[in-house]
Amino acid sequence: MNATDAAGHRPVMLDEVMQGLAIQASGCYVDGTYGGGGHTRALLAALGPHGRLLAIDKDPAAVARARAEFGADARVTVRHGSFAQLGEFVDELGLRGRIAGVLLDLGMSSIQLDDAARGFSFMRAGPLDMRMDTSRGPTAAQWLADASEAQIAQVLREFGEERYARRIAAAIVARRAQAPISTTDELVEVVRQAMPRREQHKHFATRTFQALRIVVNHELDDLAAGLEQALAVLAPGGRLVVLSFHSLEDRPVKQFMRQHAGRFEGASAPPALRLVRAPKKAGPAELAVNPRARSAILRVAERLADAEPAHA
Repeated sequence: MNATDAAGHRPVMLDEVMQGLAIQASGCYVDGTYGGGGHTRALLAALGPHGRLLAIDKDPAAVARARAEFGADARVTVRHGSFAQLGEFVDELGLRGRIAGVLLDLGMSSIQLDDAARGFSFMRAGPLDMRMDTSRGPTAAQWLADASEAQIAQVLREFGEERYARRIAAAIVARRAQAPISTTDELVEVVRQAMPRREQHKHFATRTFQALRIVVNHELDDLAAGLEQALAVLAPGGRLVVLSFHSLEDRPVKQFMRQHAGRFEGASAPPALRLVRAPKKAGPAELAVNPRARSAILRVAERLADAEPAHA
């Protein structure tokens, strides 16, 4: 299956995602992270004339692309926002309890990473923005300008798992006292000078950029809310499919699915989900053509038919 778009965006684990969703031609589906549109494109190709698809994205540019490509398709509704608002959007369409599948692809779109003006990549010089939703909220540069040294260190440690968090935070505060840190290359240089040693096989700024992106976009809070919303809207037998790309994302997804599948000791509520197969990773053939899939983990769960209605 090929859903690569004109910009070269290649959806990760596309065949496995489609298998996990177990598409019904007349079903209602949610793509909570439209991104480059690859998964949405494949979903629509599998849906019949009575199928429905809700596509959501925080990024106004992604929303504009979705509306330009699919605006004339009566099966498609596009919404600008976070998948943490998934329940609200589904309710607007009157589809709560009728959703046959929800997909959350938590990876960054290559379109975003390749655009230097977005500030997501330490490999490209540009403004230190990092907002997925460019219409609201502080940029990464503004966050760094306002946060205390202790706050910066905590974010680098918790969201970047950065062992040199305190050193980097101190260097950031010292540097901003001289001039604001407003570009990606300025931040990269501060991190470079603060690091006493470098990891092999990983750029020294990887963890810092990941941590800032997570805090600026409230990613883990949105993920927790989005998982609850997805469970609340799924029909009996509906599938929840999540692609995560690092342990900070995968851990809460794993815990959520296991908790609602009754896999934790002392679970008091009856199970609402069934785990579908073991977690999957991309195979050698995909990795050969799409190296960014190397860290992807796919988890799938199914809403039990006899579960109590979920509320979120």
